[in-house]
Amino acid sequence: MAILIDGKETAKAVREKIHSEVEAFAAETGKRPGLAVVIVGEDPASQVYVRNKHKACAEVGMYSEVHELPADTDEETLLSLIARLNADEKINGILVQLPLPKHLDEKKVILAIDPKKDVDAFHPVNVGKIMIGDFTFAPCTPAGVMELLHHYGIDVCGKHCVIIGRSNIVGKPQAMLMLKENATVTVCHSRTVGLADIVRGADIVVAAVGRPKFVTAEMVKDGAVVVDVGINRTAEGKLCGDVDFDAVEPKASYITPVPGGVGPMTITMLLKNTLAAAREQLKK
Repeated sequence: MAILIDGKETAKAVREKIHSEVEAFAAETGKRPGLAVVIVGEDPASQVYVRNKHKACAEVGMYSEVHELPADTDEETLLSLIARLNADEKINGILVQLPLPKHLDEKKVILAIDPKKDVDAFHPVNVGKIMIGDFTFAPCTPAGVMELLHHYGIDVCGKHCVIIGRSNIVGKPQAMLMLKENATVTVCHSRTVGLADIVRGADIVVAAVGRPKFVTAEMVKDGAVVVDVGINRTAEGKLCGDVDFDAVEPKASYITPVPGGVGPMTITMLLKNTLAAAREQLKK
């Protein structure tokens, strides 16, 4: 029977620490770390995320702004807002909620954000820093996975970690964070030949493929640590991950549930990144 990796409990502990560090920062500098979130259009899931981010900032004593723009906003208007936030000393972190409406160029928007304020760590400058292992902050979901492993005392050094998924948001940066801590990393994806055999050799499995219950019990060796990044809906409308939890859980040593595993860590790491950005900007 696996030990359940509780993302809610871990997020609560990490946020309490962030709160005390924010108060110390405010006492020392007279300023509070500030996050600006920009949302274009009325995607319901994005609106929920943005509300949660705003609420989380208030919980830990950070300053936050939400900029809601209509779906038909042109690129020039969005880029000029980003330029204004880049220059605003109250704002240490800028996050543009993705996906953007189709007529807006996501690459151009990401490039417009000052890398020092890019708390999503999507700017090529920050991607490059992660690649060489010399970074201030990492993308929130992979960073959240590492925080969970640390919280539960799971050492990745020397372990074989198999990551299923090669996205720029999770799979690739997750590999870099694991390598930085001396794991041996294999990145698999939908075209990997012999995928099940490769996953079976893993000490740690990170599933981020976006397919419900893709990882089955036959793919996981006894005692493996299984981290499920996926969030999918079944035909009945229930949330489930990329791992067949009920089948895999008896074989694993540790496993994350969905919901309540990696999910709560993502916004928590955004707060941590904003505080790190505020400290870096203060130095300069």
